[in-house]
Amino acid sequence: MDIRQAIAAACTRLGLERLDAQLLLLHALGRPQHDRAWLLAHDSDVLAPEAEQRYLDLTRRRAAGAPLAYLTGVREFYGLELQIDARVLDPRPDTETLVDWALERLQDLAAPLVMDLGTGSGAIALAIKAQRPDARVSALDASTDALAVAQANARRLGLEVTFDSGNWLDGVSERHDLIVSNPPYIAEGDRHLEQLGHEPQLALTSGPDGLNAIRAIVSQARTRLCGGGWLLLEHGWDQAPAVRALLAQAGFEDVQSRQDLAGIERCSGGRSPAA
Repeated sequence: MDIRQAIAAACTRLGLERLDAQLLLLHALGRPQHDRAWLLAHDSDVLAPEAEQRYLDLTRRRAAGAPLAYLTGVREFYGLELQIDARVLDPRPDTETLVDWALERLQDLAAPLVMDLGTGSGAIALAIKAQRPDARVSALDASTDALAVAQANARRLGLEVTFDSGNWLDGVSERHDLIVSNPPYIAEGDRHLEQLGHEPQLALTSGPDGLNAIRAIVSQARTRLCGGGWLLLEHGWDQAPAVRALLAQAGFEDVQSRQDLAGIERCSGGRSPAA
């Protein structure tokens, strides 16, 4: 089987998108993920038997629902190449909306103090640090496995972020200019969870309505923010009204939401009253 035939088979027989099929073949061949032009230039090259078998295994797992990042071990997020595996949630492009908003809120602050809650792979914290080297960024997660992934990403990227174990803001006393989080927000029993079975459930679900983690963060955040500091949260596609209500009830001002590229209200946040 040559390269062209292998990609075609993955798309037609297994229903993979062409990009996924190409990236998996590059991985099976030990080539960089940005080397798709090489595949086009060598589309008549015959695959070695061991490479063909590796590719078949990868494409079958992808067709069964395994995230692409878990198969290749790599996810690009906000221009950073993160190492990803099944210990952490696969970072979504939608979450870049949250990073954009966070950077906007920090643009007029010198050496801001930032905290990322439920950091997972470290994607948000590392993206902020990469864009704002002067920021003092810390990140918490209750999962020691997730912290190991995040710390490894920070070391490999050469970004100085402080990672610690923690359950949301329990035990945090210092006040921050910005608190940001992409917490679990899927309701327990949601029918879509079956499609996410490869990812850690701890990072996905949060109570009967999916808002338990957000409630905990909102209830704690004002006393951990500087006057005028912002709390920014990612949430589900239909949760913006409920999250805005929680923020308003907790005394946050300028409560608002931001849309992702699909026009969905993906993030909501508010400002702590000035001292």
